[in-house]
Amino acid sequence: MSEPPQRASDGLGTRAARGAAVTLAGQSARIGVQVVSVVVLARLLSPHDYGLLAMVLTVVGIGEIFRDFGLSSAAIQAPTLSRGQRDNLFWLNAGIGLVLSLIVFLSAPLIALLYGESELVPLTQLLSITFVINGLTTQYRADRNRTMKFTVLAVSDIAAAVIGLGCAVAAAVAGWEYWALAVQQLVQCVVGLVILVASARWLPHLPDRSAPMSGLLRYGGHLVGTQLIGYVSNNIDSVIIGTRFGAAQLGIYNRGFQLLMQPLGQVRSPTTRIALPVLSRLSDDRSRFGEFVVRGQQALGYTLVAGLGLVIAAAEPLTAILLGDQWTAVAPILRLLAIAGIFQTIAYVGYWIYLSRGLTADLFRYTLVTSAIKITCIVIGASFGIVGVAAGYALAPALAWPISLTWLSRRTDIPTRRLYAGAFRILLVVGVAAGAGWAATLAVDTEHALVQVLVAFGAGLLTYGLGYLVPPIRRDITAVVGIARLLPHLRTRRR
Repeated sequence: MSEPPQRASDGLGTRAARGAAVTLAGQSARIGVQVVSVVVLARLLSPHDYGLLAMVLTVVGIGEIFRDFGLSSAAIQAPTLSRGQRDNLFWLNAGIGLVLSLIVFLSAPLIALLYGESELVPLTQLLSITFVINGLTTQYRADRNRTMKFTVLAVSDIAAAVIGLGCAVAAAVAGWEYWALAVQQLVQCVVGLVILVASARWLPHLPDRSAPMSGLLRYGGHLVGTQLIGYVSNNIDSVIIGTRFGAAQLGIYNRGFQLLMQPLGQVRSPTTRIALPVLSRLSDDRSRFGEFVVRGQQALGYTLVAGLGLVIAAAEPLTAILLGDQWTAVAPILRLLAIAGIFQTIAYVGYWIYLSRGLTADLFRYTLVTSAIKITCIVIGASFGIVGVAAGYALAPALAWPISLTWLSRRTDIPTRRLYAGAFRILLVVGVAAGAGWAATLAVDTEHALVQVLVAFGAGLLTYGLGYLVPPIRRDITAVVGIARLLPHLRTRRR
């Protein structure tokens, strides 16, 4: 049920600020679990095991987009949502999940044929169950998100990750090989569903035919097309590596991706949980809307992008410490993926604008263009092996980011000049820090990986400290610190 307008307005800033703190803490814990998972399981399983799972998840992940059908974002973004609409959305997601589960189960032999790996048949059939589980979970998660119950979401994510990791480690020690990774996926889905259902205190009624659904379905339909194209472009690298170079090479590439890009996505994605409801309610206030977007970019830039600069500096010793000797080929991939992550993160506020302004049709068209750029870069890069694929993956977002700002500036009112200037300052300070850190690793004995990492991080942090002496950068950092003070003063009308 929707909240009274005045109550929703008065508490919006406070809840958003509290949600930001809870989300940050929760995602930090989840990332910690993710890193532990990569470090521990990489020593128990082989690149081939990881390659098989990556092959399945690349194809199955397409179905996950249809399973959601953009309806979770539609529910979160809607100004009001009746009980009947919420019930209808639940049954839609559940039904889609069941149908997709059957389709993927029956398509398992075709997936195995695509990659030339017979083990993929039973593995795909087992993982097809996740569509049913996630279909039941979708609207429960959306409801917790819409009502800003971020603590429940954080507990659900962390508990699912911890329990899933524990089961995977036990299975790997028992010699289950790639089945241990399948167990991890299934356990995480089940635990998340149980916690969210228990916390929601509501069960869906039968579908309500009188509830208006056209607006929600139209929003979701535009978004699912965008997500599908984005997913294909984001995973074309794995498909190309798997079909051209085999499971072992895909496993190496996938470890770099899992070590960096998945945790990065886990940090970025929840920021949308906070930004979307706030920006949706600030849509009529040009000044505050623009200020929130600019500060959002600054917050992502001086935290996540700054951290990625340090990963670029110390890719080799970090790989040695986290993965071990059999994974040394991951280092150059990790560095290139960090570059990709930098440009993706700087551009991420554009995604907030598309969703909060309801520009899902424009987002779809923009995604078509940028996906074509990404696929072209990756296909060309594949001629040089998996490192070339990573290089193409890194180049694509650097080309797409300015296109995003130009596109948005023609469709809605955004502070384009401030976003460009802020991004330039972020890239400058991070680039200098990465260079200083990398030079520091070259000056240290390569047999001491931990010392190299510490020296690189020290050099990078020193550079960031010196950057604070530059007035424009100091103002940026001060603004980031001041975000917590800005949010409680947001007094907006609920549309």
